[in-house]
Amino acid sequence: MTRALTPVVGVALLVVVTVALAGLAGAVVLGSEPAESTPQARLSVSADAGADRIAVTHEGGATLSTEALTVRIEIDGQPLTHQPPVPFFAARGFVSGPTGPFNPAAGETWTAGETATLELASTNAPLIDPGSTVAVTVATDRGVTARLETSAS
Repeated sequence: MTRALTPVVGVALLVVVTVALAGLAGAVVLGSEPAESTPQARLSVSADAGADRIAVTHEGGATLSTEALTVRIEIDGQPLTHQPPVPFFAARGFVSGPTGPFNPAAGETWTAGETATLELASTNAPLIDPGSTVAVTVATDRGVTARLETSAS
């Protein structure tokens, strides 16, 4: 008589294991928080070789937190020796007093219509020459917001 129960017990155990695994998978999927998306902002860049100045304009989209920003600059494919620690007032490799959201006095947000500028000091390299390709990557703690490129005038 016990031999007749063996297939029933086996099937019952398989059903229990399957239900338990399905429940665990559902809990993992439904219990995890959705990842925050990278803020989408439309930015543009310009570069002035005569002044070694780079300007980045927020043209629209999400407001960016300057406290969460990382800005990386390359000139003709070569990263600057000293990258800007946004926001900053005085930093190695840069002339003091950037304007707009790169300056901490401007507040903690960067909104549409605002332009942030910084000027490279002679202690940074490479400096901007006319015709140089200037690439700027703006990222937040959630990912890259923009990769920009311009030819210096």
